[in-house]
Amino acid sequence: MVKIDFTVNKEGLQHNIEKARENKIVIPTLAQMEDPEKIPDKIKERLKHTGLWDVDPLNLFRISWKNEPKESGGLFQKIPNYIEIPPALSGVPCRIIAMAGKWFPTGCHKVGASFGCLAPRLVTGQFDASYHHAVWPSTGNYCRGGAFNSRLLACDSVAILPEDMSRERFEWLQSIAGQIIATPGCESNVKEIFDKTWELKQDPSMMIFNQFAEMGNPLWHYNVTGRALADLYEAVKEPGQRLAGACFTSGSAGTLSAGDLLKDRYLHMKLAVGEALQCPTILNNGFGGHRIEGIGDKHIPWIHNVRNTDMVIDIDDEDSQRLLRLFNTPEGREYLKSIGMDDEQIEQFTWMGISGIANVLCCIKMARYYELTEKDIVCTVLTDSAVMYQSRIDELNSEYGPYSAAEAAKDHAIHMLGLRTDAMAELNYYDRKRVHNLKYYTWIEQQQMDVEDLNALWYDRENTWDAVHAQADQLDQLINAFNEASGVLKAL
Repeated sequence: MVKIDFTVNKEGLQHNIEKARENKIVIPTLAQMEDPEKIPDKIKERLKHTGLWDVDPLNLFRISWKNEPKESGGLFQKIPNYIEIPPALSGVPCRIIAMAGKWFPTGCHKVGASFGCLAPRLVTGQFDASYHHAVWPSTGNYCRGGAFNSRLLACDSVAILPEDMSRERFEWLQSIAGQIIATPGCESNVKEIFDKTWELKQDPSMMIFNQFAEMGNPLWHYNVTGRALADLYEAVKEPGQRLAGACFTSGSAGTLSAGDLLKDRYLHMKLAVGEALQCPTILNNGFGGHRIEGIGDKHIPWIHNVRNTDMVIDIDDEDSQRLLRLFNTPEGREYLKSIGMDDEQIEQFTWMGISGIANVLCCIKMARYYELTEKDIVCTVLTDSAVMYQSRIDELNSEYGPYSAAEAAKDHAIHMLGLRTDAMAELNYYDRKRVHNLKYYTWIEQQQMDVEDLNALWYDRENTWDAVHAQADQLDQLINAFNEASGVLKAL
């Protein structure tokens, strides 16, 4: 079955309603995440006294791209937070705009993707919060978002991530997750994560929320991230400009469904998927380890709508690492000021984590490939910020020695201005089908999915991708019914 299952388990649902009532939990709808103006005023009033990262159920209502950029007490704005990469920095004339995930609770938009996976099972009772543990297999941020949402929704959680992920992730999870499991390897070792979930499945109390396969992930991104990017583009475009493209590193491929929404609205637009050059799975059926945290590879996610993807762009992980140091050291900041960046821009560049930098580099390579001009806009998202990577900057300083203005200039020249149009490809029909067919080995042979569903994902868009995207209204109806039954919102 491709679509999200909304079959109700009455016993589990009743337990969840009772737990929500006990813990004063109100669940937001996707419509409210897309347009926070729809959030009840009494919720907004309470948010004025709530910190962005507070473990408070109210922060479920901050799962939105439109939060005010405040650490505490912020409400909402019409236009998402974003940064624009000026030509003096990017080396290309087109506009590059990147929507910022820093202002989500946990500092990362994966809190939204994990909500999209958990909410359908919670409001149907398929997940029983009085019995089940929510298991979040991840290459980093998704398990952080899942553990955070689990705490807000009074659920027990298990976070799974590779042992080589940044120290900050593990330190933060220790205070949030019920259990942390570090699997062997680095960013690319996704199979080891899946193997651990098969082991945990033997315990019926463990319910797996696999971001690479859960259709709640693209449901959330299509309806919330996609529409936020469309709102941003419409707000910033100037007369005569067009949305030429969007680029997203693969990861779970959930964010790519935001590109599906954009392609539905802007038919001429090109959609690109990015990956690490050190693990060129899409470009070259390749494998290997890499350091772009958040975009695990060596497989094609079940939820990647490959037929709608126009281009693959590979990014050298050395580029993203070196630029992380450029944007987050005093010497780098001084260099950026010397080439015309102002203090506000320089501060905003810290909103780019490692995968966010990779996304921006994909935009630059797309702009070079298609020879885009001042009339063109390319958009992307910044999954998280530099907050989770300070230890990586320390490692870079230890490895390469003290930073300087000369090193900063060299990093900019080599790792951004020097980007070429190699290690990328436009995908024709059979290129895309080749990539889609790679799903067979992970999802049919290893994960026991249905081959008929695999074929439907390629041949039957109307009853797969389009049908899933349209399930937002049904989910919101279930959420409203849940809140009505708990009575918490009414009692506020």
